[in-house]
Amino acid sequence: MSESNIFADRMLSLGLARVSEQAAIAAARLIGGGDEKAADQAAVDAMRTQLNALDIEGVVVIGEGERDEAPMLYIGEEVGTGNGPAVDIALDPLEGTTLCAKDMPNSLAVVAMGPRGSMLHAPDVYMDKLAIGPGYPTDCVTLDMTPTERVMNFAKAKGVTAKEVKVCVLERPRHQEMIAEIRETGAHIRLITDGDVAGIMHCADANRTNIDMYMGSGGAPEGVLAAAALKCMGGQMYGRLLFRNDDERGRATKAGITDFDKIYSRDELVTRDVIFAATGVTDGSIVSGARWDGGYLETETVLMRSKTGSVRHITYRQNNNI
Repeated sequence: MSESNIFADRMLSLGLARVSEQAAIAAARLIGGGDEKAADQAAVDAMRTQLNALDIEGVVVIGEGERDEAPMLYIGEEVGTGNGPAVDIALDPLEGTTLCAKDMPNSLAVVAMGPRGSMLHAPDVYMDKLAIGPGYPTDCVTLDMTPTERVMNFAKAKGVTAKEVKVCVLERPRHQEMIAEIRETGAHIRLITDGDVAGIMHCADANRTNIDMYMGSGGAPEGVLAAAALKCMGGQMYGRLLFRNDDERGRATKAGITDFDKIYSRDELVTRDVIFAATGVTDGSIVSGARWDGGYLETETVLMRSKTGSVRHITYRQNNNI
């Protein structure tokens, strides 16, 4: 293999940070405007432009959804100059479009990159997800446990009572019974309206976010992105695809999935070392949102490499009048 075809994650990481930065900057100009589609499109356009400037042979494996028939950054689209390593790319140009449109916390521009074949080609279906941070015994919580068993086992592993455990859950009608069961254990819940990539990332930085565990169902593509983040930050994650009809099973078959009941661990969702970048659009627990300081626009990006476990927070400032 020639040197130019090696996945040089350290060299590519700063370029990846620029990809998420520019998507966040484009979306930030529409914060609070109430137009989710316009904000998302601005982020998509900016992210695609930056990806096409990188010296990679990139393929989007997690991108704008199949159901949307997206014209850009769709699953299978080739990006980059074509001069460089063959890589898989998972992205969400604007995770939390509603959060951006309503100026609510934790809207992010997110992108991950790894060698070709390193990420599960998750179809655009739901995934049951469970995540905790680093430092706990393997499988101290699993998807086969009830919500009560998860809370109790985690509390035991942490050396606390259930009342000292905080769980992050996406606020949806489908989660009402699970929420009630979690609260019966005495555990506390932080409900989020959108953005479960950020919700899962919170578990890996519990000292800062005060979130111990994430559970509930959400988009499968976002599950792969979250697994890429935890691959870098540390922590455990499990995911199981959920199918509502034959069309969704057909989508999974097309993506090469044959075992519809399989529970994927973090390292089965993302099998090799990756790099991950997330830039804040609105303020959040992980990174600050885009902000204007006089004539300057400033963003914060978290840039991570799983090979070294490095986590960098990068502040980018540009003249907003240029």
